[in-house]
Amino acid sequence: MKKILFGLIFVCIATVTFAQRYAYVDTEYILSNIPAYKAAQDKLNQLSVDWQKEIEVEYETVNQMQKDFQSERILLTKEMIKQREAEIAAKDRAVKDLQRRFFGPGGELFKKRQELIKPIQDEVYAVIKDIAESNNFAVIFDTAAGATILFTDPKYDKSDEVLEKLGYKN
Repeated sequence: MKKILFGLIFVCIATVTFAQRYAYVDTEYILSNIPAYKAAQDKLNQLSVDWQKEIEVEYETVNQMQKDFQSERILLTKEMIKQREAEIAAKDRAVKDLQRRFFGPGGELFKKRQELIKPIQDEVYAVIKDIAESNNFAVIFDTAAGATILFTDPKYDKSDEVLEKLGYKN
């Protein structure tokens, strides 16, 4: 009986002594309060819209080429038909390549996002790491990533502290 009681006391003391500290941040909230991030997002959105318009214009050209071809097909020789089909196919491939160049993996939009947004995110994550280390937090959760946490006590929310260390006031 003494051994069981001693074991329970030891477990309770060990739990209290080695209790881990947790906090959470909302990176969406943090980033939305950084003007440079908002400006970068606006620039990316504008680039995306401009590139999409350019691609749509090119697709309209392909569609017009196909319509013209269909209406003139009766008048064309077999060689001319093959030539026109090849031109249309080449133009279509060129437009798809342009679309991949802008929006594909490793495309222009991805590169611009890396150039404009990644430095801001890296700075935020460095501050979060600093806060975690200086306050001895075992884990800092990100509530912006989804509903993985069912309850959070606002006193453990370190989002404003991150903004303050970055030099922004909310």
